[in-house]
Amino acid sequence: MGFGRGLTAQLVAASHPNGQFYAADFNPVHVAGASALAKQAQLTNLTLLENSFEELANGQAKAALPQFDFITLHGIYSWVTAANRRHIVNFINRYLKPGGVVYLSYNAMPGWAPALPLQRLLVEYADAFPSRSDLQIKGATEFVAQLEAVKAGYLTANPGLKVRLDSLNTASPHYLVHEYLHKHWQPLFHADMARDLAEAKMTFAGQADLAYAYPLVFLNEEQRQLIERLPHPEMRETLKDYLLNTSFRKDVFVRGAQRIGARRQSELLAQVGLALTVPRAAASAKMKLTLGEVNGREELYNVVFDTLAQRPHTLAELQQLPALAGQNLHALVQVAALLTASSQAAFYFPAAQGADHAAAARLNATLAAQTRYGDEHQALCAPLLSTGIAANFLQRLFLAAIQQQAGLTPQGLARVAWQIMAPSGRRLQRDGVTLQSEQDNQALLESHAREFLATGLPLWRTLQLL
Repeated sequence: MGFGRGLTAQLVAASHPNGQFYAADFNPVHVAGASALAKQAQLTNLTLLENSFEELANGQAKAALPQFDFITLHGIYSWVTAANRRHIVNFINRYLKPGGVVYLSYNAMPGWAPALPLQRLLVEYADAFPSRSDLQIKGATEFVAQLEAVKAGYLTANPGLKVRLDSLNTASPHYLVHEYLHKHWQPLFHADMARDLAEAKMTFAGQADLAYAYPLVFLNEEQRQLIERLPHPEMRETLKDYLLNTSFRKDVFVRGAQRIGARRQSELLAQVGLALTVPRAAASAKMKLTLGEVNGREELYNVVFDTLAQRPHTLAELQQLPALAGQNLHALVQVAALLTASSQAAFYFPAAQGADHAAAARLNATLAAQTRYGDEHQALCAPLLSTGIAANFLQRLFLAAIQQQAGLTPQGLARVAWQIMAPSGRRLQRDGVTLQSEQDNQALLESHAREFLATGLPLWRTLQLL
């Protein structure tokens, strides 16, 4: 719901060719752009709709809708009016299956509390100077910089705003517009979210950021005891946000949640696979999480890194390693969860032999070809993971070169990559300086290609991207 540019919808549809996917957005520009990309990639299992939340909730979608296993919203719920939040809940109540799952991410309180006046100022300034949204956010950002220069009391009294003020100068205008220029923008408490979704018979299951499943990692004993004193689960979860000053949540709710026993849970977890998503040399037991930095036991994590660098393993396979003798399954699950939360690894579910990766290959070819025109779609489909992985411009450019039979040498990739990017006027930078000559650009491309062939390409092959 509210698919934006549609990349996530494309990636999941291509990753699951036997599933049926629907995505809706109110903006016809978004729908037209995403539809063109889906048509080019021949994603026949994806239906893209131009509908409002009210139309969807009232059964007025521009296609017949089934009952859904999953419904997802990213950021949307805290950006829309109270009336639209009711429409979203009504849609979930009408179209989600019993046992179905809802994922919602949203700006959260109390972490956003100091920045509420900043967001209001950006909106008011933008309204005072009607223009394109990217120009409005640019003008508003420059105005805030002037307030910093004259040492406005609000800014000097809130030093914690520095990260957000810095992001106004470094983040993309597209992100800033979506983050700040919504008149109905309202960070939410988890308790309010849980009560809203209770009207659609939803129960909170946990956070999609898996580090939060392990309170010993981020809460001390006194804090945990304080939480346990509260009688209601929504109160306990909200108190965690006060303790951590949470500003963004990724919540998972289930309609008709059923708890399973410890034995069945272990059987299911043992089947889950784990794959590195970074080169072995970049993997570290010092993990940067949303909650902060966590240091894992190096001897344990290094065994896992070395093993996964050879090939992905299921958790049951990891448990059987002689070097991990004595580690119970749930200790390995925590290792895997923290590696996933730190974007160093990803879970996957082993697919049947002969799984169809044709749709993923078509989408990747389409996304790589888009490097001729810009840098909008910054991900590719990883069939092993049944999802997407981040891929920067150069990585997608080298994929486009490979698809044009460039040859797997640094010189070949650099030569064809330059032929692809040069006509658009795009140039590389070294130490903040834009390189103008063909010779300098090709030399830097060759250096990047050498690194890609040494570390990026083997990782892509492991993830079945190539």
